[in-house]
Amino acid sequence: MRAAGSLLAGVLVLGLGLTACGSDEESGDAVLSVGGAYMPQPVSRMAAGFLTVTNDGGADDTLKSVTSDIAGEVTVHETVDQSMREVSGLDVPAHGKLVLESGGSHLMFEQLKHMPKEGETVSVVLHFAQSDPVTVEMPVKPMTYRPDPGN
Repeated sequence: MRAAGSLLAGVLVLGLGLTACGSDEESGDAVLSVGGAYMPQPVSRMAAGFLTVTNDGGADDTLKSVTSDIAGEVTVHETVDQSMREVSGLDVPAHGKLVLESGGSHLMFEQLKHMPKEGETVSVVLHFAQSDPVTVEMPVKPMTYRPDPGN
């Protein structure tokens, strides 16, 4: 009986050790998720897109590009001193967030192939420096939509 107890204790210790060694936080991988995505209904052949990328992992990553069938080109922009400029990437810090929001960093959909209407969904693919691409379904909201700051 005593040998069985020692064996069980050894298995539990080994199991706990494997769990700790296998976590993404300790291995240094980025663990990305996307929420709060939306596109205000466009009024021209250009549109903006907003979302939040959360990184629960232990490594930084970078949003490098975005693609979508709806646009000829999707570019990544940041806003500095109320001036918008295209950038080659935006950082997603380890254990942090990249927030794309109205008045700040955002996506620009250029050369729209059709004008999406409120209630439709636009599919986008986010391409990162380290992580696999992430496909996001982005609902089209009213032109004046502003998300609840509590979400």
